[in-house]
Amino acid sequence: MMDIPNPLVLKRPLFVPIKTLMGPGPSNCSQRVLSALSNPMIGHLHPECLQIMSEIKEGIKYVFQTSNDATMCISGSGHSGLESAMCNLIEENDVILVASIGLWGHRAADIAKRYGGDVRLVEATFGHSLTINEIEIAFKYHQPKIFFTVQGDSSTGLLQSNLKEIGELCHKYNCLFIVDTIASLGGTEFFMDEWFVDVAFTGSQKTLGAPPGLTPISLSMRAIECIRARKTKVKVYYFDILLIGQYWSCFSMSAIYHHTISVTLLYGLREALAQVCAEGLKAFIHRHQHCSYRLQQGLKDLGLEMFVKNPKERLPTITTIKVPFGIDWRKVIEYAMRKYVAHTQTHTHMYICEINIVNFFNRYCMEISGGLGSTVGKVFRIGLMGENATLERADLILNILHEAIESSKLDNNEKSKI
Repeated sequence: MMDIPNPLVLKRPLFVPIKTLMGPGPSNCSQRVLSALSNPMIGHLHPECLQIMSEIKEGIKYVFQTSNDATMCISGSGHSGLESAMCNLIEENDVILVASIGLWGHRAADIAKRYGGDVRLVEATFGHSLTINEIEIAFKYHQPKIFFTVQGDSSTGLLQSNLKEIGELCHKYNCLFIVDTIASLGGTEFFMDEWFVDVAFTGSQKTLGAPPGLTPISLSMRAIECIRARKTKVKVYYFDILLIGQYWSCFSMSAIYHHTISVTLLYGLREALAQVCAEGLKAFIHRHQHCSYRLQQGLKDLGLEMFVKNPKERLPTITTIKVPFGIDWRKVIEYAMRKYVAHTQTHTHMYICEINIVNFFNRYCMEISGGLGSTVGKVFRIGLMGENATLERADLILNILHEAIESSKLDNNEKSKI
């Protein structure tokens, strides 16, 4: 006897509303990327799939500005890049110095501890990035084997802009240098080889504009030699870089099966990288910075206060704004996502009308995010990434944010009268 009934919900047609994703990620995919996702399925070891992987590898080298042969993708979200970097390089009691300019430093420290690392933190003053002097003092005291930092922290909107100097410091102290570029790559310059970075990883879903689920990562020869010299095996088979690298033909050998990669995600990432290459990396970065400047100027005109006071410490891709006094940040976010206006589109499917009628009356359907970690309740986070990094989108979000805040003020006035 089958006791579990056939679920009625799966008899309804799938409906996904169109949303403008102006939070800290993911960003909207271009039509070229979306079309690529509908290509036919092929095998994960078919020559055509391996060719796509080879092309992706070249695109990753370009955006990281590296010649590293050990350049590939981890099958997983951005966290998998952080997990892979830590579990491959850390052995029991290795000293790892973690820079913290927001949530992701603490997340990295947590992960490093789980692999037996002797974790030491160097923390920035709230709302600021770390100076090179602060970092060097920590180097002299802790003598780390590994140093980790984010280039940009999505929880605070901070940019760690002195990576070149940090790389030179790591080189001087013979320390492996890991950089998380998930929130920053494509919005600011990054030169992996020139800055002595040993491991860099990013997310497919931010400025690159591909779906989440693949994490581009690159490792220097120094990092690979460190992994090969380990006294113990890498603790997670799935994240073993030497095995994944064999699948990506990184070590002068034919591809060897490691896991079944999502070929659909490969299609999307390949086309996203092709679009970056067509625009040119320099122009791609300039577009993000230009739009960020437009947004910041508009926010000042609205009388809103930036969370990161120093313009040089602001992450171009994710802007953090202080929530004005007396404003309910949740209502502002809800307003942007659920402001309604009459819409002419109709659907005959009864189930769609029942469940999703709200979506057909949605005027904006725009995502703005609140804070994360230490910034919860304190800031709004606005992302301008990939397809959304346009002057038109910057102006649109300024209009909506102004509208939403004014609406929240009116609500507060009405309540005070009662």
